[in-house]
Order: sequence, then structure tokens, then C-alpha cells
Amino acid sequence: MSLETVWFCIIVIFWLGYLFLEGFDFGVGMLLPILGRNDTERRVLINTIGPVWDGNEVWLIVAAGAMFAAFPGWYASLFSSAYLPLLLVLLALIGRGVAFEYRGKVDSRRWRRTWDRVIMIGSWIPPLGVGLVLTTTVLGLPLDAHGNRVGSAFEAIRWDTLLGALAVVGFSFVHGAAFLALKTGGELRERARSLAVRALPVALVPLMALLLLVQWREGALWTVVPLVVTVVAAAIAWRKLVVDRDGQAFAALGVTIAAAMVTLFGALYPDVLPSTVDPANSLTVAGAASSPYTLKVITWVGAFGAPAVLVYQGWTYWVFRKRISAGHIPPVHTP
Repeated sequence: MSLETVWFCIIVIFWLGYLFLEGFDFGVGMLLPILGRNDTERRVLINTIGPVWDGNEVWLIVAAGAMFAAFPGWYASLFSSAYLPLLLVLLALIGRGVAFEYRGKVDSRRWRRTWDRVIMIGSWIPPLGVGLVLTTTVLGLPLDAHGNRVGSAFEAIRWDTLLGALAVVGFSFVHGAAFLALKTGGELRERARSLAVRALPVALVPLMALLLLVQWREGALWTVVPLVVTVVAAAIAWRKLVVDRDGQAFAALGVTIAAAMVTLFGALYPDVLPSTVDPANSLTVAGAASSPYTLKVITWVGAFGAPAVLVYQGWTYWVFRKRISAGHIPPVHTP
């Protein structure tokens, strides 16, 4: 297997890590005003992701940085066609991070409510933007022979890419509810599990529709297998939630998004960004890759850096693995 193909697979894994980890992270923020009936319960929700949310965001930086290093042509053509969605994603992530830090600085109901809204908005916009961008790279852009976008700056915003945006939002919503059922206790846990059971069959419809669309347009015979796995894993996740097996449901949702990513990027390969104008203008793995020397250098860097990051992040999740309930939340204390 060539280094170009290896790095294509690595980048898909990075995006998968981001969608899986930051997916439940965003889902918790989406559910903040839905499941949090009072300030104590909202603090419980925030504390479930408090130790890990910033580490989860690193996967976005790593995924985009790997694209820039390994496939600069792919990075340039895709990201330059989605300036507005990416700008909104960046502003939402900044506001969300600030809200987590500033929410508890003033003992005021109005103050906390304001930052709660920022967290909620900052949890809806990024999955919309990321879903749109990832769907664009699978379904393509109008590219000329030089890899430049043809048309307006809004070519990435179409009905099919918006379907991808809804797919990531829907998955994040359910994934967040399943995570809260796994991480919280008492009445809050039961409400989260009940919501996940009701929402899953509806929220995952855009994801299934996107996979069917991609399979119909670009899919190969073998990509039918991960598509079927996606459907089966989603059904298993729903069943496990019904019978009160939170950990197994959460793991099944992980299999769901992993199989979905294999379907999408398996249908994309060997392209990295198809041209909707002329297939001959599509950016391919070989054509958009960096030089062999660059790929070798970043491979060595990744071989030493990635295991350290994985060990550290895994250790963090292990340390903060226990459930949280309202009884664990101390009284409000501000300077």
C-alpha cells in the first residue's frame, strides 16, 4: 500500500475520531436546555464533558492539519470553497469554549442563562458545518482542470450537502443522549435514556438517507457491506437503550458512525474531491498528495506523536469514568 493511501486512511480515522468524541460532546451541549431542568442539572451535564471537551476538539485540528500536510491540493480546494461554514464553526467553537470557562464566574441566574445559550448555539453550529464540509468532499465540487472551484462561493451549500449537515447533527444529538445515559445517575439518566430511545429512529434518518444517496451515486459493490453494518449497528443501539444497556448502546453508536465513514470514504476513493463538472478534473489520492519525502517525514512524526496523544486521552477518560449525579454537585461558589 502506498503512503498516499495510508495517509488517506489515517485522515479518515482522524475525522472518525472527531465525529465520535466530539459528537457526544456536541450532543450534551444541544441537550443542555432540554434535559437540564434547573441549574444543578445543567451543571451535571456540563461536568460530564468538562474534563474532556477541549481534548476532543484536538481531533479537528489534527484532521485538518493532516490534510494540509499530506494532501495540500485537497485541503486548498475543499476548505477554500467553504469559508463561510468554517468561519461559523470557528466562531461557535470559540464562543463555546469561553462559555464553559465563564459560566460559573458570577452567581447570577441571568449570567448563567446567557452562557448556557452560547453553549447550546456553539454545539449546534459546528456539527452542521463539519457535516457539510465532509459531505462536500464526498459528493464533489465544480472544479476546473487546475483544481479551482468554478462558480460562486456558495457552491458547497446544496441540498445534498445540507443532508450531510443534518446527518452529523442528528447523530450528535442521539450520541449525546446515549452518553448522558451512560455518565449520569438518577432521574437525569432515565430522562436521557428515554430521550435517546425516542429520538434515535428519527435523528438517524438523514444519515441513512445520505449513505443511500452516496451508494447510489458513487458506491462500489463492497461498500454495501459497511452500509448494512451501519443500519444494523443503529438498530442494535436502539435495542440496547430500550433494555437499559447504556454502555453497549454507546459502543453500537460508535460502530454506526465508523461504518458510515467507511461507506462514505470508501465510495470516494481513489478520489479525494470529485469534480461535478468533469470527472477528469477530480482530485485523486495520488494527484493531490505531497511529495514522497514529505509523506515519509510526517509518517515518522505521527508514529511517535499519535500513541502519546492516544495514551494521554485514554487515561483522561479512565480517570473520569464514573457516573455523575446532582448529589455530586457542590453549592455555587464564586469569587
